[in-house]
Amino acid sequence: METLLVKIFATALALSQVMAAPEAIVTRFDRAADQAAVAQLLRVGCAHMRKAFDIEDINLDELIATALDDPQAISNENKVFRGINFVDLHTAYRQFCKNETVTTPAVDLAAVIEFYIKALTDLPDHTKLKGLKLPGASVVLDRKGERFAEVFEENQRRVWIVLSDIPEHVQKAFVAVEDKRFYEHKGIDERGLIRAFIGNLAQSGRPQGGSTITQQVVKNLLVGDDLTYERKIREMVVASRVEQALSKAEILELYLNSVYLGRGSWGIELAARSYFGKSAKELTIEEGALLAGLTKGPNYLSPDRHPGRAQERLAYVLGRLREDGVATTWEPTGRLLPALPTMVAYERPRRDIGFHFVDQVAREAKSIAGIDAITANSYTVRSTIEPRLQRAVEGALQEGLSRYERNAGRVQFRGAEANLAQAVQRIEADTRTVDKRPSWRRALANAQLPLYDVHWTPAVVVEKPGGKKGEAWRVGLADGSILPLSLDNANAHRMLKLYDVVLVHPVEGKGQTTARAELRVRPTVQGTVVVLENKTGRILAMAGGFSYPLSQLNRATQAVRQPGSAIKPLSYLAALGKGLQPNTLISDDSITLPPIRAGRVRGQEYWSPKNYDGGGGGTLTLRRALENSRNLATVHLLKGGIEDSPEASLDRLCQLALEAQIYRGCVRYYPFMLGAEPVRPIDLARFLRGYRQRGSASLAARDRCH
Repeated sequence: METLLVKIFATALALSQVMAAPEAIVTRFDRAADQAAVAQLLRVGCAHMRKAFDIEDINLDELIATALDDPQAISNENKVFRGINFVDLHTAYRQFCKNETVTTPAVDLAAVIEFYIKALTDLPDHTKLKGLKLPGASVVLDRKGERFAEVFEENQRRVWIVLSDIPEHVQKAFVAVEDKRFYEHKGIDERGLIRAFIGNLAQSGRPQGGSTITQQVVKNLLVGDDLTYERKIREMVVASRVEQALSKAEILELYLNSVYLGRGSWGIELAARSYFGKSAKELTIEEGALLAGLTKGPNYLSPDRHPGRAQERLAYVLGRLREDGVATTWEPTGRLLPALPTMVAYERPRRDIGFHFVDQVAREAKSIAGIDAITANSYTVRSTIEPRLQRAVEGALQEGLSRYERNAGRVQFRGAEANLAQAVQRIEADTRTVDKRPSWRRALANAQLPLYDVHWTPAVVVEKPGGKKGEAWRVGLADGSILPLSLDNANAHRMLKLYDVVLVHPVEGKGQTTARAELRVRPTVQGTVVVLENKTGRILAMAGGFSYPLSQLNRATQAVRQPGSAIKPLSYLAALGKGLQPNTLISDDSITLPPIRAGRVRGQEYWSPKNYDGGGGGTLTLRRALENSRNLATVHLLKGGIEDSPEASLDRLCQLALEAQIYRGCVRYYPFMLGAEPVRPIDLARFLRGYRQRGSASLAARDRCH
């Protein structure tokens, strides 16, 4: 296990090379043969740092002497220094910085080399940052042109903006507060490191890092943000290489488009829209300064939650800008802080409908428009969805699947959606709050439930039955009402606990019946709904399953199932094309058809379909046969109703099915005409829409949906 001193000097070895010769960094040394070379590099780096201390007017020897006088106090007050043996550190300082001979070296250079090599193994390719454009947030509009959804990768909600479109005073604000010597250093700012070091000595609390803008770009996009010496070594070396491969403008553009600035916004363009309702092109000095100040801690310095902290930070940024010669409207006078710029209300990007639909939009953007990923850039996509209908469709499907399982006795309660007991305890322990709502209600308001697109009502168990007759489970709803919970599931009785969150369907009281909440349980059965506009074929609503978080498979477009009698209109369309009329009489008697294949056949290979009710006989009109979905009458169409022979009739049905694009391929077997061949629900819906609208499947096939 490497000692802390070994890690420190491995980091110093990287820093020495980055400062002294960034274009010739050595990443591998021999444990034994290269110890002298490593020692020399450490001496060069130390000399470089001593010059930086002199520039900052800091006496390094006095600083070390002060630390040696009371090392315990420093390490106790500043966690960044915990674990450091200051005596050993002073010995190493004398060896490498003062060029003194020490009898017992404090650090094993072989161990330093080994740790250094391990840290720099498999460095990321820094050249991929050249011309890189980060993923963006795309907007999906509904059929009326109103915003329906945002689509973005995790932690990548941004709108890209080129550096030339960002006002110079905004660029200067970020540079002033994050990396004052950005245009002077080569990836690492030793003077910035020294200021951070002194700041950590002077005060406890969150340690300062002294990272440059280049280092932050490397951390965010290449090496990660884990708090280890290995990551810091990799970050310094890669940052030095980035400075050689990219211009300062390219680095700053990457930084301003990748930095997180609160309100769910990555990058300055989306942050400007989120905070001020405008593009970054239009930001004033004060608005740009406020955003620049958020880089240190978007949550801690949030102007929404902590306006006082945000004002102090704004004053600091404006002060730094004034030092750099940028004119501001605010002048520091006493302890008066600048007013925060006017901000727009924060609208969280929340949505609880249409997730399968938006997925399908993304797939069609790739297959039709040739876009690799809808999140690769910031697109505006016009869709045909009707939000109110979409919500109604999802609610109907969810309730229908639940009712099916209840009626079939298949309901299986596996547990609550969440439990808020710990959240309730934290709320009750907080004596500073002025919120008078019950603790369970506040906990429910902040709960993030796993099934965010299920349209049942979340409720909290607030009372358990005590065993007396007439007592019942009682649940609290978000509006503060408390209702008895209607339970018809033995598992739920056994498993429910206080402050469990369940999904319910509130039922209003009528007459002498009191209002109640009926328990709803996640069904295991799945289903799908797709709604098309008859006139145009546009998709108005689509539900690909019970709940998107449970299954991202879109059963309307990515799965097939047997259509059953829903495919019968194809046979009647073929019969009408042959010349039959709606009042043509056809037989509903029993029928047996031989196998299609030639050669010797066995009796069990003959096909003898039946009606659903088992009955049959007589004749009926073509219209009545379709209206009543008679299997036997439909099959009789194969004998002269479509073509002269059953085989030729089946061929004609396959031809029509392919023309209407119900199937990509057609398997010739008789049960096909009664819906035995699986079909995508979306393809079946398109065919039936065209059948009703045009009366011609071939026309429907050409009238493609958008």
